[in-house]
Amino acid sequence: MCGKFVQMKDWEAMVELAELVLSTSHGLSETITPMRVASVIRLNADGKREVARMRWGFVPANAADQNIGTQFIHARAETIEEKPTYRDAFFNRRGLVIVRTFNEGKEITPTKTEQHVITPRDGKPLAIAVIWERWRKMPLESFAMVTTAANALIGTITDRMPAVIAPEHWGRWLGEEPASFDELKAILKPFEGDWDMEAAARAKSPAPKKPSAQQELF
Repeated sequence: MCGKFVQMKDWEAMVELAELVLSTSHGLSETITPMRVASVIRLNADGKREVARMRWGFVPANAADQNIGTQFIHARAETIEEKPTYRDAFFNRRGLVIVRTFNEGKEITPTKTEQHVITPRDGKPLAIAVIWERWRKMPLESFAMVTTAANALIGTITDRMPAVIAPEHWGRWLGEEPASFDELKAILKPFEGDWDMEAAARAKSPAPKKPSAQQELF
């Protein structure tokens, strides 16, 4: 399965393999935004790849309220192993979100952003690194998207981007292959892809909230 998964030749092969509902000429696309559910590839208890449905917005295992997930949408690669919120998940619960496009926003004013849609020119999917957690109070699994400094293209609109994982590193990131701390961190770097970036309509959006010092203790 691992070889087939990495070596798939087109987007429809990935749809069949991962059982995702994605945009093709015969199907619908699934648009994921914070606090909505997405499909995440991870390893199961037997060390095999599986697809799990998780909510975007990381809820620490011992959190008092699941709504704290709104504060933990992204995890910075540079400090992910230092933050109490993310440390254990980084070392033990890593996954991939497979996407065909992703958005980045350019701030126009404090309440307006201009959305840009990033699409690979070759049409192949991208794998974005995530970390995930299981909440202890109820059956809820959630994830945070790992981010890095922006590459040359995305740096023209913002200073951060998703941590895109190259296919040859999927096994290492997921935990199928042994990897040291330094090797894991080395995977999390700006990815220079051959991508199109198209501006979409401007949209109002509130300024992002920063987690409080108390939240960072989780």
